[in-house]
Order: sequence, then C-alpha cells, then structure tokens
Amino acid sequence: MRPKRVPLLRSALLCSERQGELALFLILPLPFPIAMRICVYCASSNQADPRFRTAAFRLGELLAENGHQVVYGGGSTGSMGAVADGALSKGGEVIGVIPRFMADLEWQHPGIGNMQVVEDMRERKHRLLTDSDAVVALPGGCGTLEELFEAITLKRLGLYFNPIVLLDTLGYWQPLDAFLHQVIEQRFMNPEHAAMWSIAAEPEDVLPAIRNAPAWDTDARDRAVVR
Repeated sequence: MRPKRVPLLRSALLCSERQGELALFLILPLPFPIAMRICVYCASSNQADPRFRTAAFRLGELLAENGHQVVYGGGSTGSMGAVADGALSKGGEVIGVIPRFMADLEWQHPGIGNMQVVEDMRERKHRLLTDSDAVVALPGGCGTLEELFEAITLKRLGLYFNPIVLLDTLGYWQPLDAFLHQVIEQRFMNPEHAAMWSIAAEPEDVLPAIRNAPAWDTDARDRAVVR
C-alpha cells in the first residue's frame, strides 16, 4: 500500500543502463510522502570519535520512529553500522546498497534483509539517490564527500530537487559550509545556490530541517550557470 501523501512537490531521479552508460531521467512533479525514503551518506570508520556513531544511531532511531525508510551504503561498521542498528532497533525498514567487491569481502551488515548488491561504486551512488525524498550526510571521509557533492551538483543542474541536510555532529561540516560560501563569494556559484543544503546540529534537528527546506525551483537548470 502506498504511503499517505501531502501536497508538496518532490522529484524522482531515475537511472537506467543505455549503451553501457547510466542515463538520468527527471520526472516532475510527484507529491511528497509523509513516509519518506531517506538516503543517508555515512562513514565506515570505527576509529573516529565515538560520538559520531552515537549521533548516527540516534538518527536511525528517529527515522524509524517516524516511519521513514532508510537507504544507505550497506556497511556494518562505523556510522554506517550505527545508523542501520539505530533504525533496526526501532523496527525500521532499512535498505543497504553495496558494491559486489565489498560484499565479497563480507563488509555488508548481516542484519539487513534488503541488501542490494550492485556492480560498482558508480551504480551504488545512483541507486542510493534514485527515488529518495531527501539526503542526509553524516560526517565522513572522501567517499561521503563524493556522494554529497554529487547530490549537490545534481540539484544545481536541476536533476535532483529534494532536501539535502548535513548532520553537523561536533561541528564537522562547518569548514565545508564556510568553503562553499567562499565558492559563492568568488562567483563560482550563484548566491541562490546556498539554499541547496542546510545544516542540522543534532539528530533531532534533521527531520525538521527536511520539512523546512526551501523548495528548489524547477527552473534550476536556467540558474545553474553563473551569470
């Protein structure tokens, strides 16, 4: 049964294989569901400050308690494992997406029933973002940064329209947020591009940040070029 919906707009990002390349198709508009599919970008490191994992676990709990589906990178360690454990502890629905080479190394979370094994990292990124209603980026390394910047880039180009929220545990995202504003000040992006993402200080702030995110205009492609 489809989730109950309210009349807000979102977009769907679909991908398919065409002549060996991933093709993107944008479908607009779709109503924004109360029960959301939330893409969570997060890290696998167990060496980082344990407070990052505590925040990830709490986020998983909150998403599940509010009836949202979590889709993430499928790992069992670090913030990856913590966000999945948090959601599962509250009976939440969790989807893991993991490249085949990682599955061969048995890096996948053993408690995830819906574990989607894909061919490579590129397909994983597209599968994570496809049909998501929002993106939440937790503190992480180069893989998390790559995923986050792809989502921001697709939003700038008018291929993704939904909220992008950075969970700022221990102030982790403050330097990146300042750098992105410097990019805008140096006129590599337009001032309105600062609305593409928002910052949430605590896990409890994530869902309000998603709900309160400004609508991203359907003419985003017209404003993608710096003028």
